[in-house]
Amino acid sequence: MTDQTNQARHKGAGGLGAAVLAYVLWGFFPIYFHPLLGVPAVELVSWRVVFTLPVCLVVVLLSGQGAALRAALTTPAVLGRLVLSAAAIGCNWLMYLVAIETHQVLAASLGYYINPLLNVLIGVLFLKERLNRLQWAAVALAAGGIAVLLAGALSMLGVALAMAGSFALYGLVRKFVAVPSVIGLTVETAVLFVPALFAVFHAATLPAGSALTQGGLVPWLLVGSGVITAVPLLLFAVAARKLDLSTLGFAQFIAPTILFVLGALLYGEPLDPARVTCFLLIWCAIALFSYDLLRRRKA
Repeated sequence: MTDQTNQARHKGAGGLGAAVLAYVLWGFFPIYFHPLLGVPAVELVSWRVVFTLPVCLVVVLLSGQGAALRAALTTPAVLGRLVLSAAAIGCNWLMYLVAIETHQVLAASLGYYINPLLNVLIGVLFLKERLNRLQWAAVALAAGGIAVLLAGALSMLGVALAMAGSFALYGLVRKFVAVPSVIGLTVETAVLFVPALFAVFHAATLPAGSALTQGGLVPWLLVGSGVITAVPLLLFAVAARKLDLSTLGFAQFIAPTILFVLGALLYGEPLDPARVTCFLLIWCAIALFSYDLLRRRKA
């Protein structure tokens, strides 16, 4: 029994470390992409897709999951759902880069804070799940924060909801696709690969030319974007296998917290009364949400 307990603790510790590292990497993405502000968002997300696919294929090859990849590509139901999830994650990546380009890192932070609460609401609407009083209170507080932005910071709300909505749709679709994370990501990037190639070739015909031909760090950062896209997703896959959902739920707030600090302190984005009020309401909602998770976990 002692050996089994120690093994469970070691497994949980490894999963928690993977989760924390994944969310920390996601949180610091703006610092990586900030030197690429001169690259149009569509071209940048396209290069991200182009360089992520080879990384995924290498991981599939090294992990011996070629058969699983072939099965996903030749099963119409699985492939159809992954096409939809590819569209959702592609929109999310694009909106994230738009947020960085337009100096709205705080909006990205808000989007990822809203996401778990939006997931709860999606569960009610599409999965026939029921909310308890604390969960309804959390949703109501989040709705209050959104209402404040409707009155005082509409542009921020648009970016935040687009990011939260696209990632929530991605999670909903992937919930019904029984494939390993690396296989799903490989198929998704393969689906996006052809339009991404078209976009980068089109960019090369414009007067500014391809971003890959620019000097300095830009080409290297573009190539490296494939690695930094794949690594946190693979770490997240490890964490999801080793941790229970409640622990993983707490860890997901690491990334938007880092984004908030970066936006407010490093990039000096404005925090007017509407934005401050919105974040306070969202944080109260998250506190209720987290308390409910902890309470149910103990039960």
